Amino acid sequence: MKFALTFGLALAALAEVASAHYRFAWLTAGGAKGAEYQYIRKNTNYNSPVDVGSIDNRCNAGGASGSGVATVNVAAGSSVTFTLDTAVYHQGPIIWYLGKAPSKAADWDGSGTNWFKIAQVGPTFSGGTSSWPMSLSYTTTIPSKVPSGEYLLRIEQIGLHNPGSTPQFYVSCAQINVTGGGNGNPTPKFTIPGHISATDPGITVNIYNAFTSYKFPGSAVATY
Repeated sequence: MKFALTFGLALAALAEVASAHYRFAWLTAGGAKGAEYQYIRKNTNYNSPVDVGSIDNRCNAGGASGSGVATVNVAAGSSVTFTLDTAVYHQGPIIWYLGKAPSKAADWDGSGTNWFKIAQVGPTFSGGTSSWPMSLSYTTTIPSKVPSGEYLLRIEQIGLHNPGSTPQFYVSCAQINVTGGGNGNPTPKFTIPGHISATDPGITVNIYNAFTSYKFPGSAVATY
C-alpha cells in the first residue's frame, strides 16, 4: 500500500513537471535585472499557455491586477529583456506590445483600444529548412517616439508546434514607466483579446509542410 501511494505521488509529480511549460518571470531594464516577478505580473496557471480569445491573453491568468508589482522606469530608445524560467522549446514567433495605461500601470487591467505592436521576430529560412528564435531571454527596444507615461509591456510567444490544434499563447506583462519619450502617435491600436483572429494564417500555418515563408499574425508593427 505504501509503495502504491509513493508510486502514485511520483507519477503525479512527473505529470506536473511534464505539463509545465515556460514563464516570462524576470525583466531587465536599464542594465539591471529585477527579481522574479518584481516588475512582471505573476501568472497563476502553472501550465502557462492561454487561448487566443481569452481575457487571460492580455497578461496571462492572474495578471489582470498589478497589485504588489513594481513599475520600473525605462528610457525611450533603451532596451529591455524578458527572461524565462526555461528556454522556449515550442516553435513560434515572439511579439512585443505596449499598452498605454489610462493612469497607473498597476491599476490597469489591460482593457480598451490602447495596445500597439512594437516588434516581432520569426523564423529564418535556409536550405529548405526553418529555424525559430527559441531562447532563454528576449530583448527589444522601447521606440524613441513612444510618448512618456506608464505602460504595460507585453511579450507573446505563440507555440505552433501542433498544426491543426489550438496554438499555445505564452504571455506576460511588465509594468514600465517610459521616460524621455517622444510625441509619436502609435498606429494602429487594438484590443487584447481581439488583436489576433483564431483563423489568422500566422497561427494556423502548418510549419512542417511546405513551410517556406511566414506572415506574422495580427496587425503590422506600429508607425509613429
